[in-house]
Amino acid sequence: MSSTPRLRVHGLRSALAGPFDLHVDAGECVVLMGKSGAGKTVLLRLIADLDPPRAGVVELDGAPRERLSGPGWRRRVIYQPAEPAWWSPVVSQHFEGAHTDKVRSMVAALGLPGAILDAELMHLSTGERQRLALVRSLSRSPSVLLLDEPTASLDQTSTLAYETLLGEETAKGTAVLWVTHSEEQAGRVGHRCLTVADRALQSA
Repeated sequence: MSSTPRLRVHGLRSALAGPFDLHVDAGECVVLMGKSGAGKTVLLRLIADLDPPRAGVVELDGAPRERLSGPGWRRRVIYQPAEPAWWSPVVSQHFEGAHTDKVRSMVAALGLPGAILDAELMHLSTGERQRLALVRSLSRSPSVLLLDEPTASLDQTSTLAYETLLGEETAKGTAVLWVTHSEEQAGRVGHRCLTVADRALQSA
């Protein structure tokens, strides 16, 4: 295995939080825990290049973020909030090749009917949208997934299906940074757990 981490963050800070130092290897899921308002979402948004940093380095496979355009970076390092944004009324309009075998397989693995790909988003529950957001993210084959409480609206069965699918994709090499408030979930999905407190990383 390469000694270069898939994602490396060093001295990253903004006016709101930091500095942060961490790394996530390919095929690794690192869990972030901490109280609400501790700075977890701020960290994910800084990594995703959604908020401007004041200082620090973010690297993907050893290459600095500045080598890519903002959209190019966010195609490879995908940030998924608890309630992801949707920009078209119909689910399938958010996928390239929405009815491919891979997409349909992931939809089924998450306990969703195949017909949901042709549904209007306004008629879907928050939990259905959360699961579809994972399919949308994974269908783009990201190098890194930044997940901000992605199962907050899911029941236990749906949560376990979500974790299983994501675990399979992580095993293929995706690096995952996962925010959760559940110690039980952290124990199931995380290879390591980091704590954010007072808007800084406290322990590894």
